[in-house]
Amino acid sequence: MHTYFEIRSALLGLKLDDKPVIAHASLKSFGLIEGGAQTFLRAVLESVGSLFMPAFTYKSMVTPGAGPPNNGITYGSGLNLNMMAEPFTPNMPCDKMMGVVPETLRTMPQAQRTSHPILSFTGLRAEKFLSTQTIQDPLAPIAALAEADGWVLLLGVNHTVDTSIHYAEKLAGRRQFVRWAMTPDRITECPGFPGDSAGFNAISPRLSRDVRTVQAGDAIVQAVPLERLLIKAMDMIKEDALALLCQQADCERCHAVRESVMKPRIK
Repeated sequence: MHTYFEIRSALLGLKLDDKPVIAHASLKSFGLIEGGAQTFLRAVLESVGSLFMPAFTYKSMVTPGAGPPNNGITYGSGLNLNMMAEPFTPNMPCDKMMGVVPETLRTMPQAQRTSHPILSFTGLRAEKFLSTQTIQDPLAPIAALAEADGWVLLLGVNHTVDTSIHYAEKLAGRRQFVRWAMTPDRITECPGFPGDSAGFNAISPRLSRDVRTVQAGDAIVQAVPLERLLIKAMDMIKEDALALLCQQADCERCHAVRESVMKPRIK
């Protein structure tokens, strides 16, 4: 069983103790840790300057019967899910797909959370980043983090969960989407919804000289300077407009991006 001191010592080797970070984590990849998620998160917090994580809530989403074209969604297909949708509130738990770590962070004393009804973030000592998010600009905290010499911390996970690459896609001009969420008093339109991330591991070879890596418990932890990540991702898309897209035949968002790229422009 791994201890707090073991995990903290390994993470301190990344030399991020004065840096702001956005983190993504899989607790189970570390093996058994004495004290579980609370202990793990304490070790992370004591090895970085400030921390925030995605705290997304997909169960607030609803699918309308009609909407904008080429939007990476099948309208009218979510009737059953719509019936189970719940209005977003600040206390709504993070989606289980996010893992136990962001939910543990969200419930910590002094933790803050943004109010986006689908793409919220939660963090500690990160108010300057979290405060930038709006319904029109859900990825603004990542932009603010880049301006502050921030880092991406991948805790036992890879780039397929790296939300920051979505911001690079936006900067590169890649198509963004519209989604809708249930809030206490209405259905809220949420522009700037990103594409699919299943193809993001293709960026790994481009980052080999930039990444810092340590072994912590049973897991590999990677730290990448956010500015370098954004530059490398944008370069890939500039070289190949279809770069970083997934190859899944049923991925509606990647298909919509391909359609937007391949469709001839009308002069």
